[in-house]
Amino acid sequence: MPSPSVKRGVTVLAALTALLIACAWLSLGVGPSPASWSDVPGLLTGDADPVTRDILARVRMPRLVLAAVVGAALSGAGVVFQAVLRNPLADPYILGVSGGAALGAVLFTAALGTAAMGSVLGRPGAAFAGAVGTLALLSLARVRGRTEPTVLLLVGVVLNAFYSAVILFLLTAGDTSRFRGALFYLVGSVSAAASLSWTVLASVTALVAAGLAVLLLFSHRLNLLAFGEEVAGHLGVDVERTVWLAVGGASLITAAAVAFTGLVGFVGLIVPHLVRTLAGPDHRLLLPASALGGAAFVVLADTAARTVVAPGEMPVGVITALIGGPFFLGLFLRRLRER
Repeated sequence: MPSPSVKRGVTVLAALTALLIACAWLSLGVGPSPASWSDVPGLLTGDADPVTRDILARVRMPRLVLAAVVGAALSGAGVVFQAVLRNPLADPYILGVSGGAALGAVLFTAALGTAAMGSVLGRPGAAFAGAVGTLALLSLARVRGRTEPTVLLLVGVVLNAFYSAVILFLLTAGDTSRFRGALFYLVGSVSAAASLSWTVLASVTALVAAGLAVLLLFSHRLNLLAFGEEVAGHLGVDVERTVWLAVGGASLITAAAVAFTGLVGFVGLIVPHLVRTLAGPDHRLLLPASALGGAAFVVLADTAARTVVAPGEMPVGVITALIGGPFFLGLFLRRLRER
């Protein structure tokens, strides 16, 4: 007979999967163009008219896939960073890891031009290098073997500001007409999905799935790290190796997400906290549950971003920031009161 914890895990994962399916269905059927839910079955059977098929298959479906992948990646990375740093405020965006990854992707694009968007691994690889470089800078905040959370957050804020300035300069230098696109990238947008081939989308999805799978293998060790590095070491965990592999995996999936979307903020902060209330602190359940919840969250946020001001659209990062900013402030103030 299954234990209560197993039943709880199955229930949570099933509920979040159903939520993701519902958000995906909503995303496919809503938009400024005339295609609606009634046209989706025709897309699957091949009976849809050419215009509707193009809207669903070449615009909404790629956006749906990219938004789901980005949400899963950033949420999973947020879970790992919070576990490794034992800091509930840790998040790829807040720590500057997303900014470093975005800068790496932009530098790669500046070097190769438009051909970079079609690169299957080049752009994510450059983004990963930027994320790793940021982690190296963040390691400077570690003093006497301990990382002060406030110092870490301040370093992340400074790095984000610097990265944003450099990205804006690179994207608009010599051509100020590109300012709108640069602004969308700085805030975070999945509108580039329509210009990506399915090969690129499949590659990004595979990178994120592989990274999450590796991180899931370390989920039990992440549970032990929650008790502190010294306790985890006494329980048989190779702390240094576990931390580096976990942070490396989290950086990889962050880079894959950020490479084509820019700085979608606060997802790795909001979703793990909300999911933790349902799934509990066990990372063996929390990690996959957060990935599903993050995918649903960003898909829903993107649906809102392209319908609220229709026929125009706003970056999805605007929606996540409007929710995440007050959420982060509330967590930060609560943490200060607990000290």
